[in-house]
Amino acid sequence: MLLAGAGLDVTIFESQPVIGGRTRRLEAGPYSFDCGPTFFMMPYVLEEIFGSVGMATSDFVEMKRLDPMYRLLIGNDRGTKPTQIDTTGDLQKMAARLEAVQPGDGRAFLRFIADNRKKLALMEPILRSPIRGLSDLMTLDAMKVAPVLRPWESIYTHLTRYFKSEESRLAMSFQSKYLGMSPFECPSLFSILPFIEYEYGVWHPIGGCNALVAAMAEACSRLGARIETACPVERVMFEGKRACGVVVRGEEQRFDHVVVNADATWAMKNLIPASLRRADQQDAALDAKRYSCSTFMLYLGMEGEVDLPHHTIYTSTKYRQNLADIGEGRLSEDASFYVCNPSRIDPTLAPAGDSSLYVLVPTANTKAAKDGAPIDWKKAGPKLREETLERLSTVMGIPDAARRVKAEICFTPDDWRAQNINHGATFNLAHNITQMLHWRPQHKLQGFDNLWTVGGGTHPGSGLPVIFLASEITSRLLCAECGVKSPLDAPHARRAAEELTLATPRDRSGLLAGV
Repeated sequence: MLLAGAGLDVTIFESQPVIGGRTRRLEAGPYSFDCGPTFFMMPYVLEEIFGSVGMATSDFVEMKRLDPMYRLLIGNDRGTKPTQIDTTGDLQKMAARLEAVQPGDGRAFLRFIADNRKKLALMEPILRSPIRGLSDLMTLDAMKVAPVLRPWESIYTHLTRYFKSEESRLAMSFQSKYLGMSPFECPSLFSILPFIEYEYGVWHPIGGCNALVAAMAEACSRLGARIETACPVERVMFEGKRACGVVVRGEEQRFDHVVVNADATWAMKNLIPASLRRADQQDAALDAKRYSCSTFMLYLGMEGEVDLPHHTIYTSTKYRQNLADIGEGRLSEDASFYVCNPSRIDPTLAPAGDSSLYVLVPTANTKAAKDGAPIDWKKAGPKLREETLERLSTVMGIPDAARRVKAEICFTPDDWRAQNINHGATFNLAHNITQMLHWRPQHKLQGFDNLWTVGGGTHPGSGLPVIFLASEITSRLLCAECGVKSPLDAPHARRAAEELTLATPRDRSGLLAGV
């Protein structure tokens, strides 16, 4: 969108029959599902992009803000039923709910929100800037944020300075799973994730998050970009170290610049000749990096309505052990899992009276085995499917869940790996401190000319809002190299961005969709 909006001649080669990658639409008969992301946050970032090219998100997609944002079912080892917390963007109500869990935690929540409001404001310039080396961190903006980052501290450790109860700490740290990481390892700077939910809301685009990608594709077409689906790129072409095109279906297609939105490390291993890559880009070095977890997925067309909120997250009674199992390549007896039930507010996803359920179980990626071979998903998959269907009834309270399944799609980590995701790590490279900032594959890929990256593998990282920020960074750099002005820097776009930046969170949500 941004490159086409700058007047550049853009062609997109999409390997799948439909656009979107991990954010594409899946269909099973009359039932539709998001393939990957289901939480949508920071909608003002996407509005910036649409606004910069003279459009609005609301021209294409209807957005609904969720309340409750999600339901938490926090398991315990006391033999009692899980603690239920229905989260809300009403900060005073949310504080009261945490106060009921543990006296003092409500006041701590309001302090946590205030502290992270300042933290995000300090971090936002870093999230919006290319970080190519230490020199890019020796800026006034970077020095301002340094005192609040505490890189040696995990999210969970950070939260012990606020909350007394385990339930409150888990309620403010499970979001590390958006990055495919454990809260006991994820750096504390990501405490901004729960803050962003409470400050800017959790949203549902009608049709699912895939509807946002479809909207962007429509915008691209209006701006003159060409989209070629079912056209997997076989390799990038080079003249020396300069990318000069791609090979698609055995044919050479020449271009002045190549932007890679495939899984970053998979693309380096499979699209770029090893003879051209630096030592730290060779297969062994890439595979030695730390990767996120993977996921076992069930996309279920269900008979009848399901009495669950839009999002429900269950955390294991043995949460630490469950996370350790994921890191060491084992399956847990009592695994955490997540259910999305969008049909309650979105009639486009299932026949009238029925439901489309999205069920996610975090698992080891295909590399993660500590001892012996990785999990054999041909054997483990059917067993985990049966267990998960049973737990939809016993944990989530859906009567006769297994019997009510009318349509089904199942993905295991092997399936994610087969979709050109390195090690089936659905959330990309892990976000440990040595794989962030300039230690991730950079927006202009190191060692090459005219070869660029976007997506969760580069800075700032995984998750739709920051992936959109990555695209802003890459497009600005590429426009500058082509000698054209980025639409983001046009006067009307700068004014709109200033209005969005100055707006309160509630003002921002009104600017998005007028709902």
